[in-house]
Amino acid sequence: MTDVLPLDPAIKAALEAATTATLTTVLLKKGLRKTWMNGPMPFSNADRRLVGRAFTLRFVPAREDLATPESWASPRSTRAAIEAMPEGVIAVVDAMGVHEAGIFGDILCARMHKRGVTALVTDGVVRDAAGVDASQLPVWCSGAAAPASVAALTFVNWQEPIGCGGVAVFPNDVIVVDGDGAVLIPQDLVEAVAKAATDQEHLEGWIMSQVEKGVPLPGLYPPNAETKARYEMETGRKA
Repeated sequence: MTDVLPLDPAIKAALEAATTATLTTVLLKKGLRKTWMNGPMPFSNADRRLVGRAFTLRFVPAREDLATPESWASPRSTRAAIEAMPEGVIAVVDAMGVHEAGIFGDILCARMHKRGVTALVTDGVVRDAAGVDASQLPVWCSGAAAPASVAALTFVNWQEPIGCGGVAVFPNDVIVVDGDGAVLIPQDLVEAVAKAATDQEHLEGWIMSQVEKGVPLPGLYPPNAETKARYEMETGRKA
């Protein structure tokens, strides 16, 4: 299993201050188009932006000899995966977009919260919706369904590459979640993206101030050379 790397507090703080919309733009400029996960959206306790290393879990389609209630006691189970999650990670679960069965319910979410897991992100659904909300675990998912996971899914492993909402997720990539959903930042790009996002947020904040003053958009957004020069002169920052 892949060990979870620490996340620099300054980088974490910078990403907490950047919207997922800004991050997707920064990543697009770096050539990455598939970074926003199609499916995970704010579900419960999801009222603030969160950042954490990806801790991955993977389901495959249900197979009757494997997807049984007895499998929940297996050494390779969702329960074992949760006990392997260190504090501060964001659990990212590949449920293949299946909506017919909930991957986790209230008890598992409560245990994750107790262990200090930052959030749960999945392209699938949860069950026991009211209990999941009461667990206080922040959840981004595609909704709720009553059946247990084994009704439609077989859990196979954790801390390996997965796909979630059409995005390739590797352990130790960084996940940022907010009201617009979940965005992935590849591990090797985290520092550069955090810096670029900080610069972009500052620039867009200044542009918004110009909009509020009545400045027309052409040449302002995106900024042309004249606008960039004015920004740099007024703020002392490079555009």
